Amino acid sequence: MERSVGLRERKKEATRQAVHEAALRLTVEHGFDHVTVEAVADAAGISRRTFSNYFTGKEDAVLYGEERQIGELVRTVRERPAEEGAWTALRAAVAQFAERLAPPKREWAVRTRLAMRHPSLLARQLANHAALERDLAEAVATRQDHSTDPVRPLILAAAFLASLRIAMRMWIEEDLAREPAEVIDEIMDEMGRSFG
Repeated sequence: MERSVGLRERKKEATRQAVHEAALRLTVEHGFDHVTVEAVADAAGISRRTFSNYFTGKEDAVLYGEERQIGELVRTVRERPAEEGAWTALRAAVAQFAERLAPPKREWAVRTRLAMRHPSLLARQLANHAALERDLAEAVATRQDHSTDPVRPLILAAAFLASLRIAMRMWIEEDLAREPAEVIDEIMDEMGRSFG
C-alpha cells in the first residue's frame, strides 16, 4: 500500500511540474495576459478540470516552482544544527538549499521579471513571501539566541527575505552577470552587520 501511495504522489508531482512548466513557457512566449488556463491545460496534456484539481489559477501554476522552493528552504532552516545562531542558520540554509537543489537560474529570473510586470503575479508572490516570512520566523524562534524574545525572529525573517529580494533584483538588473550566490552573499553580508 505504501508503495502505491508513493507512486500516486510522484504522479501528482509530475503533473504539477508539467503544468507549471507549460504555464511558464506559454507566459514567456505569449505574455501573461494572453495565456488562459485552457491553453495551459492543453499544453500540459490535461483537462481544464484536472488543472483545477492542482491549481486555483494561472498565477499559481506560474509560481509553483517558487512555492516548492519556499517549502524546501523552510525545511532546510529547520534542519540546521540547533546550536547555530538564527542569522547564521538562515545564511547557511540558503547556501545549502541552493547547492542541493541547483534550481535553474533562468527560471528564477523569468519568474522574478514576470512578477515585477504583472500585478496579479506580484500579489500572489507577495502572499507566498508573507507565508514564508511567518514560517521562517517560527523556525528561528526555537533557536537558543531567541528563546525569550518574540519580536527578534520576526525581524530576522523579514530582513532575511528582504535581503533575498534585493539580491534577486540586483542579479536581474545586472543581467545575470554574476552567480546568484555571489549577489546573495554580498547583500547578506551587509544585512548581517546589523544582526551578527
